[in-house]
Amino acid sequence: MTKHDRVLALLTRREGATIPEMMAATDWQQHSVRGFLAGTVKKKLGFTLTSKKFEGEFRRYRIETKRGR
Repeated sequence: MTKHDRVLALLTRREGATIPEMMAATDWQQHSVRGFLAGTVKKKLGFTLTSKKFEGEFRRYRIETKRGR
């Protein structure tokens, strides 16, 4: 499984994933994870990326399972 596959698997979970979770899964730095989300997930793959932040927690990112812009 590639690092891209790992991040996409995390993002498709019902609860989504935080930046630290994606960093741990890939050994990428924070700016690399953010670049992957913006450049690959949103622009190249065309997924709709949503995020939610609850009080006292990290922001959680999630992709909808169907493609769309």
